[in-house]
Amino acid sequence: MSDDEFEQRRAKIESYSNELSALRRDIHKHPEMAYEENRTADIVAERLESWGLAVDRGLGKTGVVGTLKRGDSNRAIGLRADMDALYIQERNEFDHRSVHDGKMHACGHDGHTTMLLGAARFLAESDEFNGTVHFIFQPAEEGRAGAKAMMEDGLFDKFPCDAVYGLHNMPGIEKGHIGLRHGPTLAASDRWTAIFKGSGGHGSMPHQGTDPTMPAAQFTMALQTIVSRNTDPLDTAVISLGHISGGDKGSLNIIPSEVFVGGTARSFKPHVRELMERRLLDMAASIAAAHGCTVEATYTKGYPATVNWKEQTEIAIAAARAAVGETMVDPNLNPLPGGEDFSFFLEKVPGCYAFIGNGLEGGDQFVHAPRYDFNDDIIANGVSYWVELARGELAKREG
Repeated sequence: MSDDEFEQRRAKIESYSNELSALRRDIHKHPEMAYEENRTADIVAERLESWGLAVDRGLGKTGVVGTLKRGDSNRAIGLRADMDALYIQERNEFDHRSVHDGKMHACGHDGHTTMLLGAARFLAESDEFNGTVHFIFQPAEEGRAGAKAMMEDGLFDKFPCDAVYGLHNMPGIEKGHIGLRHGPTLAASDRWTAIFKGSGGHGSMPHQGTDPTMPAAQFTMALQTIVSRNTDPLDTAVISLGHISGGDKGSLNIIPSEVFVGGTARSFKPHVRELMERRLLDMAASIAAAHGCTVEATYTKGYPATVNWKEQTEIAIAAARAAVGETMVDPNLNPLPGGEDFSFFLEKVPGCYAFIGNGLEGGDQFVHAPRYDFNDDIIANGVSYWVELARGELAKREG
């Protein structure tokens, strides 16, 4: 690829900048929750159809797939963006802040949708590849497993893909830089709960009953020994308490009959995940029994770990370098403990999940924070990455 060819592609992509920024801000202003992304899906479908793509709707309720075919190759790839927002009250004051109280695009899915639309437009207006690109606009990534829902509705049966790719913005990475890695990239995201039950009683006479606060407290502390004493020190894992409740703050002289504790568990390897489930449930039961109490404990598996395939990671690294330059690509990004339902795609189809830097600002500028906003300055880099990925995966034959 000559420098002139790259500059021409880049100039065309940047010519979309104002329109794409306005589109991104419009989506940000009108956030929609999991499986309710009807307005966003309408926008996506209308844009794709206007550029001549074949459009299918309804997979995973509100999902949209746009298909673009060039040349005679039977090879096909999928490029995915998520569309849903979060239940967060936005605290920004700019003009494109959310118009819906308690709902906000606090994870950048507005930007992800916009970048993939920009790539669809560029590829529809050019002759840059030989094969088929399926542009997958997915609902319900935020804890509602929209990727799995699309698959259950036949995503890869109706739109077979030889490889599939995802891209997520990430505050804390320099603006427009791209980071990725082969192997485990994001963690399995699980939930656990334990309800310790005793008789309760009067706080002045604890000997007359069984007190569930004691096993709940010991369990909360003992949880941390699962990671520190049961897992291999070289295997990363996290168990965190997210909620604890029992009794009534208006009745401080009463020992409650039930105490609820719950939280999250994160891991990168299946055997570590299984170990944490087994030890957590055994620990809850044994500690409850030691105090003469009972417990109802559950461990609910959520998204599996996001594990990038080696060949597709190498292809994605090459595309990133072509898009933004070698100095702006980190091919050995550290794994992140967040979860992603793109993992379901990668269990079925080879692929790679990458990150694009939203900027180095931290604190309340991080994802899932009420003052977060996607950085429009990175849209062109994201579009370029998608374009170079399509070109690399579906290279045109010479002659």
